Amino acid sequence: MIPIRNIYYMLAYAFQVLHEQGYKDVAAEDFRNTAELLAAILCKGVSVQIKRGLCRQYITKQEPLASPRGKLEIGESIKTQVLRKKQLVCAYDEFSVNAYTNRIIKTTMAVLLRADITKARKKEIRKLLVFFDGVDTLDAHNINWNIQYDRNNQTYRMIIEICRFVLKGLLQTTADGSTRIMDYADDMTMAKLYEKFILGYYQREHPDIRAYSPQIAWQVTDGYRTLLPTMQSDIVLSNKKTGKTLIIDAKFYTHNMQMTPFAMKAPYMTQTLHSGNLYQIFTYVKNWDAAPGETVAGMLLYAKTDDAVQPDGDYQMSGNQISVKTLDMNCEFAVIAGQLDTIAERVR
Repeated sequence: MIPIRNIYYMLAYAFQVLHEQGYKDVAAEDFRNTAELLAAILCKGVSVQIKRGLCRQYITKQEPLASPRGKLEIGESIKTQVLRKKQLVCAYDEFSVNAYTNRIIKTTMAVLLRADITKARKKEIRKLLVFFDGVDTLDAHNINWNIQYDRNNQTYRMIIEICRFVLKGLLQTTADGSTRIMDYADDMTMAKLYEKFILGYYQREHPDIRAYSPQIAWQVTDGYRTLLPTMQSDIVLSNKKTGKTLIIDAKFYTHNMQMTPFAMKAPYMTQTLHSGNLYQIFTYVKNWDAAPGETVAGMLLYAKTDDAVQPDGDYQMSGNQISVKTLDMNCEFAVIAGQLDTIAERVR
């Protein structure tokens, strides 16, 4: 299990805004669970956003009014018989604080009030909720996370991602249909964070190396790519000076090895690398559009688990090196950084 302190560092690199001065006090705190950590970050982010001003957007409202406003809905006025009250149903746009992003934030804070967090943190959340008095809440299980960001709401990006982490990673439905907040996020949510963390770390700590996550085009000869799936890489480290490129596929599993029959004779089993993952990274490497003189290698980088056997190997496959390594996240962050720095040396 990853220590709470290291989850903070992962979030800090995944969302670079946490390196800003305003979040330094969050970094200095000790947290007893993930919910407490996320609540602290969310409170700080929302406090900063309130000082900047909550985002507003035009929302269409329809209601009976004594003084006409906007578009008159004559048919609806007759149907609802509001004419007897000397009113007309009007549809108009209102510049409101009830924006969808604010609804997500209010919903998340309301959920965190039921979590195992300190009374002081809950008090802080309640103080912030006062500023969301005119904002509706949403069904926490049916939120549209495809938010369109522009210059007016760009500062919401990190806050919404923290909300997503809480509602998709910590909010669990129990057998009786009720919901509760877990102490730790589920593997799917952690897997996404693990990918973003590694990419963010290299972008911040190794600016001399290009760290990005491009899509890799299929190297087909007939030109037909319509039905081929998208190859979306997790992390690519590229060094123009040395002509070296390393494609990293980050993996976060409960078990990093798969059980396969030994010599095809059950019930004897042996542990091997996940075949699908190996096929995937091999395909990425072989389809990379290498420049003349460019050396391309691939790596499966698993988050280390408590299992006795862990992936570890370097293989030469059809002219390219394919490596399978683990990253130990259950240690001091300086050690984690050292492991990532060692990997970066492969493109120098």
